[in-house]
Formats: sequence, C-alpha cells, structure tokens
Amino acid sequence: MTMEFVLYISRQALTTAFYILLPVLGIGMIIGLLIGIFQAATQINEMTLTFVPKIVLMFLAIFFLLPWFLNLMMDFTTEIFQYIVMVAH
Repeated sequence: MTMEFVLYISRQALTTAFYILLPVLGIGMIIGLLIGIFQAATQINEMTLTFVPKIVLMFLAIFFLLPWFLNLMMDFTTEIFQYIVMVAH
C-alpha cells in the first residue's frame, strides 16, 4: 500500500462526501438567504421563520435525492471492497 494509494482513497472518500452534502447544504444556504432577504425587507424578526422552511426543504431534498446518495455510497463501498481484496492477496 503506497502513499499515492492512500491519498487516492482519501480523495475518493472526500469527493463522495462532498457530492452527498453539497445539494443539502446548498439548499439550506439558498433558503436561508431568501428568508433573510424577506425578513430584512419586511422587518419581521421571527426566529422560527428561518428554521422551519430550512428543515422542511432540506428533509425533502434528502428524501428525493436519497436514491442518488445511496448509489454514490454503494459505488464507493464496492470500490473499497475491491481494493481490500486486491491488498489482501
């Protein structure tokens, strides 16, 4: 097992995590920005107004993107298992 191999696996793990987290965090950030603009324009300072829409929309994003997330994780796990077999021999 070389240093390049370890770096490759680490890069793949971080890339997979990035692909899974980016859509959910991006939706949370965009919704937070839109609600912040709405609150600034209307001068409504209700704290629950920021949390409830973000939680609902992030949950919906996870719900609808879950098959894609699982596919990414299964591909990465399969690749890791194949490397385990290669290293074990």
